[in-house]
Amino acid sequence: MQNIHTLPIEVVHLIAAGEVIDSLAAVVRELAENAIDAGATRIVISIWTETLSVQVSDNGCGMAIADLSQAATPHTTSKINNAEDLRQIHSLGFRGEALYSLAQLADLSICSRPILEPVGYQTNYDEHGNLQSPPKVVAIATGTVVTIRNLFARYPNRLQSLPNSSQQIRKVQLQIQQMAIANPQINWQVNLDNREWFTIWAGANASEILPQIMNSIQSHDLAYKDFVLTSSPPAGEGKISITLGIPDRLSRRRPDWVKVILNGRLVNFLELEQTILSSLERTLPRNRFPVCIVDLNLACDHIDWNRHPAKSEAYIQNLGDIQDQIKDGITEVLKAPESNTQASYGSAANDLLRTAERKTSYLIPTKRENFNQPNSSLKAITQVLDTYILAEHSGGLWLVEQHVAHERVIFERIETQWQIVPIEQPILLQKINDDGIERLQTLGLEIEAFGNELWAVRSLPEILIGHPDCAVILQEMAQQDDPTMARATAACRSAIRNGTKLDLTTIRDLLWQWQQTRNPHTCPHGRPICLAIDESDLARFFRRNWIVSK
Repeated sequence: MQNIHTLPIEVVHLIAAGEVIDSLAAVVRELAENAIDAGATRIVISIWTETLSVQVSDNGCGMAIADLSQAATPHTTSKINNAEDLRQIHSLGFRGEALYSLAQLADLSICSRPILEPVGYQTNYDEHGNLQSPPKVVAIATGTVVTIRNLFARYPNRLQSLPNSSQQIRKVQLQIQQMAIANPQINWQVNLDNREWFTIWAGANASEILPQIMNSIQSHDLAYKDFVLTSSPPAGEGKISITLGIPDRLSRRRPDWVKVILNGRLVNFLELEQTILSSLERTLPRNRFPVCIVDLNLACDHIDWNRHPAKSEAYIQNLGDIQDQIKDGITEVLKAPESNTQASYGSAANDLLRTAERKTSYLIPTKRENFNQPNSSLKAITQVLDTYILAEHSGGLWLVEQHVAHERVIFERIETQWQIVPIEQPILLQKINDDGIERLQTLGLEIEAFGNELWAVRSLPEILIGHPDCAVILQEMAQQDDPTMARATAACRSAIRNGTKLDLTTIRDLLWQWQQTRNPHTCPHGRPICLAIDESDLARFFRRNWIVSK
């Protein structure tokens, strides 16, 4: 019989690492949660299945060099300071385990630049979370880039027990979709094995995210309503938001889209899920389940997150009161569609005009529009909000965002005729690394050293001649590994800006040029250019059962 003994601290940490990080999806979860805590509004995730590597980039607040030095040591965090703070958790991460666990299980490197700092720093960590070498200055936009390479390479048994690649990638996709629903204010771009995989654009709430995730769901299939808490926790200290699939339009074979979000995190909460199902059990056909997302925003001192290592479960005080409020809220939402529709007619036009910028689907027809098909009936009507061009044709309306349309025109022009011309007065670039200089030279620019950390640019793309922000644009182009995306950056920064007033002649010229492009549907970065509204869609929206003679 063996005696009881204390485990070595390195074994304790290894067990903790195994609880926190058990898959590619767990890596994505932990890094994305850190990005959200940093205030990011855009998160780019890249995954390489062959090497089990992940990179997460964000535009959050960034980390100072002192924080980078200890970011991966065990139980270090900026989120809490003492035991009392555990009762006031305002962030998604707080235990200080994720980066240290990743350092143990993979090769970890971080690049970060804080807001208002002129440069960023790159750090590489050993398996104990310590710096392998002093931080190195790098050219990077404000935010953080965390790279994980060769996950579980040091632990072959763990590596061999992982599911196959397709199963792992499916779990990653579900993880990102859940985080997008819980944090609709964020734009997500996901790349898989050096190819764009999927994108989720930001929205006001979950009802604008769901249609992007599930092609079978349209925005008008969903009802949304939020409520202020009227009972304990004390009134006014919390909110419940409900996104509900209208029962006569939307249901599922399984309860896979009955979700509970708690303070920005999707959680497993069987009691609340059962409350949702019981509240809707008489509204759906037999053996069908609802689409319902309940988003709870509660006072932090009424939640205890120390229930599960992955923080996928929590304790809530006064759970019975919360359940009653969810029932009442669902009842209100079920009553709402008809009255809401009548009341929303006055604001329907404003909602429609904002659609292009929010990048969500709203009454978008199922057929694919041929925007560059010759259309003799196309007529420019006006500019809306100094941002969108409203055009009429025989089959309906087009709402074109002027900036991205012009960006597409410029991009295709410079792709076919990329001209570099010499300039008399060189442009000076500061603190740009050798890789950035090499990227610019690959584009054909003439660049030479001009002193300590200074470079003189003596030729420019023709499109940038005379541009007031030329140096800033070159810095952005230097960060693009893909020359095509560097040219897309030049096109974006050279295009007409939203908020610029255009006369009718300019509007007509822009529409004509846009229609001549090879890909008029999206800008080079993937944003939609035009919202097409068929006459039949207008008739359906205004509940016209027939179209009278014109």
